[in-house]
Amino acid sequence: MLKRLTVKNVALIDYAEMEFSEGLNVLTGETGAGKSVILDSIDFVLGAKADKGMVRSGEAACLVQAEFSVSEEAKAILEEYDIEPEDTVVISRRLTADGKGTLKINGVTVTAAMLRRITALLVDVHGQSEHFFLLKESNQLRLVDSIAGGEVAGKKEAMRTLLAKRKAILAEIAKLGGDEGERNRRADILRYQIDEIERVAPKEGEEEELRTLQTRYRNAERILEGLSAAKDGLMADGGGADAVRSARRAVNAILKYEPACAPVAERLEAAAEELEDIAGELDDLLGNTDVDEAEIERVDARLDELKAIKKKYGATYAEVMEFLARAKQEYELLSDSEARLGQLAAERAETEEKLYLACVSLTDARRRAAEGFTARVVAELKTLAIPSARFEVQFDPYTREDIGSVTSEGLGGLRFLFSANAGEPLKELGKIISGGEMSRFMLAVKASISSSGGIGTYIFDEIDAGIGGKTAQAVAEKFAKIARNVQLIAVTHLARIASFAEREFLIEKREEGGKTFTRIREVREEARLDELARLIGGEGEEVRAYARNLLREAEVYKNSL
Repeated sequence: MLKRLTVKNVALIDYAEMEFSEGLNVLTGETGAGKSVILDSIDFVLGAKADKGMVRSGEAACLVQAEFSVSEEAKAILEEYDIEPEDTVVISRRLTADGKGTLKINGVTVTAAMLRRITALLVDVHGQSEHFFLLKESNQLRLVDSIAGGEVAGKKEAMRTLLAKRKAILAEIAKLGGDEGERNRRADILRYQIDEIERVAPKEGEEEELRTLQTRYRNAERILEGLSAAKDGLMADGGGADAVRSARRAVNAILKYEPACAPVAERLEAAAEELEDIAGELDDLLGNTDVDEAEIERVDARLDELKAIKKKYGATYAEVMEFLARAKQEYELLSDSEARLGQLAAERAETEEKLYLACVSLTDARRRAAEGFTARVVAELKTLAIPSARFEVQFDPYTREDIGSVTSEGLGGLRFLFSANAGEPLKELGKIISGGEMSRFMLAVKASISSSGGIGTYIFDEIDAGIGGKTAQAVAEKFAKIARNVQLIAVTHLARIASFAEREFLIEKREEGGKTFTRIREVREEARLDELARLIGGEGEEVRAYARNLLREAEVYKNSL
């Protein structure tokens, strides 16, 4: 449950702190005083989308902090996030005027998604906008599924598995083509592509080798000139070889006078032999450098072939080979397409039959959940001054022929049908229900599911809109019953409902020092009588006496539960 709420610099609130009790807590005040700001602050700290416009004018940032007592399920999620799983959790959210924000749980920074996963187990907020939410058939289906719980969830998971299998079968059928003519045309194309690649027969690394040859052939004249110049530099008269030989003869002539020159003479002898060997290799290279024009043409043609193949089938050798493998696989599949199509047709029929039966099973589970749910809601509505209420869930019929439109939600939709008055036919919820009836209908829905789900706090925003008199009494009593199991926080304009509260908070708008502020205070004893009198719409001792009587009646009723 929500134990404490602290609000700083949100809209017209500079600072407010509220301590909530178990049972029913109500917020009252004049229209426009700021009751919605409190609910917006709670939404904000629960993880709703942040709006920097909520920061009080002139302030750098706003802060909302909420302290909750939490369930074991919520503690388990806290452990997943490495947050100490204490009995009390403090959630704080800060937003700056330029739109930057921080989220923390027990001082640990978390993401909005992490926060919402936790708070979804803590609080259920019901505002007037939820009336419209439940008028959509898709949301009605979602509600029934949530009531059905694990049984429907398991059936929907099985449905998704079958749908994935059917999708794969249909994809393979599409890959095989529509009619025989289309398959034959596709096979012809594949056969041409396979033959073209196999005729060219590219080899890994071949293109690099050919380009090296091509570069050599295109520069053959320059290579010949270089080799000739190098050979002449070594072997021509007065060239390098002659110079080394002259040096060798000169050193040999003085060896008998200077034996220390012997190593130099040996090195010169070796150098002369090395130069002669180099000259021989240069001569061989010169002899092998002549290029056949036919060979040049062969290299160019081969490179053109490889280029054409790569342009069609892949930028690299690996990509071309991958394309070839896929083409062969598809060609083989098409070659045996008739047999495979027959097999796929049988698999499709079997899978779609399983899908249909799964849809029937899913619908049956929803029907069972809906029967119990509608019975509970009708029982609640009878206690909310709609004694002739009828409520049913209508399921759309479907047959095996509808299997083509199956989704993970199954086949056929559902809709809520309602009638508030005896003798009136059941009609779709949005076409017949009034505002006041819708408020009570939503309260009946909440009451019917409040004992399940483990949520500790329900918040109602002006659910009493459009009601009064005996109906207000019925709603107040329903609040009291629900509040025995969960904490309720409600915004109300009705004294009858406010009189049932364990705690009542008055929200007022005031001007102080030329600025407007929203002030929040818990009202007790005489102050509470004054506020109940304001809600009743009168003043004087007679009205206050009536307010006292409301409080006594509420206390008697609560004690009788």
